[in-house]
Amino acid sequence: MKVMKELQTFETSLGARVYQIPVEAFPGFWAFAYLIVYEDELVLIDAGSGIGDSNQQLTNGILEAGLADPGRNFTLEDLTHVLITHGHIDHFGGLTNILSNSNALVGVHELDRRNLTNYEERRVLILRKLENYLIEAGVEAESRENLLGLYRFTKQLFQSLPVDFSYEDINMTLGEFEFLHVPGHCAGHVVIRLHDILFCGDHILSDITPHQAPEQLTSWTGLDHYLHSLDAVELWSDGIKLALCGHKKVITDLPARIMEIRAMHMERLEMVMEFFRSTQTIQDLSKSLFRKANGYNALLAIEEAGAHVEYLYQRGLLAIDNYDQLESTKEPITLFYKRH
Repeated sequence: MKVMKELQTFETSLGARVYQIPVEAFPGFWAFAYLIVYEDELVLIDAGSGIGDSNQQLTNGILEAGLADPGRNFTLEDLTHVLITHGHIDHFGGLTNILSNSNALVGVHELDRRNLTNYEERRVLILRKLENYLIEAGVEAESRENLLGLYRFTKQLFQSLPVDFSYEDINMTLGEFEFLHVPGHCAGHVVIRLHDILFCGDHILSDITPHQAPEQLTSWTGLDHYLHSLDAVELWSDGIKLALCGHKKVITDLPARIMEIRAMHMERLEMVMEFFRSTQTIQDLSKSLFRKANGYNALLAIEEAGAHVEYLYQRGLLAIDNYDQLESTKEPITLFYKRH
């Protein structure tokens, strides 16, 4: 799908100007950072990945916004705050460059704080959990090593940085900005409201469903948390005219989009239940649901399949068919699931 790469401008009902800055987070994969000009504050929501040209694209976007903004001429150095929607590297990796060139205060939800401040530690722990998960999912050794190698490669380009405050520290408000915790896609994901515009990060996207991973990899993720968070946004977002996302298009009808995402997951859960009429693994399910997934997308597909299996297993609708084998060993083994 063609992604618009020009600077886009929006305005809230109370006159805050919002500049949507496209950055190529990974080769061929675009994300958005948002620069908000309101009264004496210059706030950046998300920071790109810091990979490839993304830092330069972000810097250029801020310069372009400064030239376009009436009566203002600002640069990266003028940022007052950087607000991170969630602790995935395509949204916070650019912080290293930003903090080298400005005194902006950085905020993140407390459940994602360690993603930034203890990055190396978390990467090691997640790799260990991920390896065990892939074994349980039924991924063969060679494929498993390839997937782990892809994960290491995308995560090795960032180093820990300090965070100035968590959103809980400031009671989930910063001036006119309001924050709502929406765990699921990421443990500390927030959506941010400014007047009648909602900044969604990756919690709600316009034409794809946000990626889900099982909670066994990271607490506060998983499909159960995500669906409850969708309900919370639906209740919290009355009066929103635009939802600006971390990727893809602007959402103009947020309730309708929430309904579509919820329906998609219900449909997929039914497909998973049907699939497990016979004994199968998570890897088998992944290949059935996402036939064309390869490279890093194959890893995402296995996580997505596992999130749906976990949701059904938690509710007693799936059972582990080889639990006797599981009982006889302390090492991770491939788990076979069947409809209960």
